[in-house]
Amino acid sequence: MAKRTVAVGNVNIGNSSVSIQSMTNTKTDDIDATIAQINRLQEAGCQLVRCSVPDEKSAIAMKEIVKSVSVPIIADIHFSHKLALMSADAGVSKIRINPGNIGGVDKAKYLADYLKERKIALRIGVNGGSLDDAHKSKPLAIAMRDSALEYVSVLEKCNFYDIVISAKSSNVKVMIDTYRLLDKACDYPLHLGVTEAGIYHTGVVKSAIGIGSLLCDGIGDTIRVSLSDDPVKEVETAKDILKACDRYDKPYCEIISCPTCARTNIEVKALAEQVEEMCKDIAKPLKVAVMGCVVNGIGESQGANLGVAGGKDKSAIFVDSKYVETVDNSMILPTLKKYILEY
Repeated sequence: MAKRTVAVGNVNIGNSSVSIQSMTNTKTDDIDATIAQINRLQEAGCQLVRCSVPDEKSAIAMKEIVKSVSVPIIADIHFSHKLALMSADAGVSKIRINPGNIGGVDKAKYLADYLKERKIALRIGVNGGSLDDAHKSKPLAIAMRDSALEYVSVLEKCNFYDIVISAKSSNVKVMIDTYRLLDKACDYPLHLGVTEAGIYHTGVVKSAIGIGSLLCDGIGDTIRVSLSDDPVKEVETAKDILKACDRYDKPYCEIISCPTCARTNIEVKALAEQVEEMCKDIAKPLKVAVMGCVVNGIGESQGANLGVAGGKDKSAIFVDSKYVETVDNSMILPTLKKYILEY
């Protein structure tokens, strides 16, 4: 279903490119540390940054934080509509709430009117672990969908439509099922994520499956990878997921490499890592293949713009699926660099 567009600062969510989000893990009232982390996230490619606002000190700090950074800031609110109002006054671009714990329908309506007047968007965040009793007897994916849409209906009665919906679960299958139901049920932009995904390796796998499956179906407008790690790694992983799903909207150099076997004649892993490092700042659509032998050479890497097929002492360089020259193995990296820069 085509999605409506919701403006969050200078980022449009819905019917456009998929935006990357992350969240600070500093104490929000530690203004210098929070600003420093936001800048690191933005440098890594983060387009929207969420900060938790657990208390009034944090809400007060938001004003200084917002004016000190150039990326749109989202205030994450739990249990207190007052903190949401203070964050709105601080100049945030979006508020994230779970309407079920904000203090009742009347406070949710008051907040909606307040945000509408200030042109601040709202993300309704539904979590599989905190559903209202009225929905708990249903299958979890259906319960999460219905809970989110119930909150949406409250806001729509206030003529508030700058809404983004998230419905996260730590269960990947439930998360996928819920978003597919929501995509069919409404035209609001969807924020994708597997919540509490875990430490780095586990979290990357869960997020790639959950977020990636939906993106490949054309579902999802903004994403956040949740890791128990440095949030910069969340941004890097999100970029990799978008690239793998062909949803990354900036030109980049992609490195492909073979998995290696007994035929391998060169150090594929080390060489691929060197090529990847060499190409990390190249902003043009380019695919470079590092293949360990002639069997996995030009034929197996069809579609690569250029690459190498490893030999025992010398290796073949190819461009656009055509052999161009043979070089000593010690010259593979500088030769690839020459062709990459010339391509």
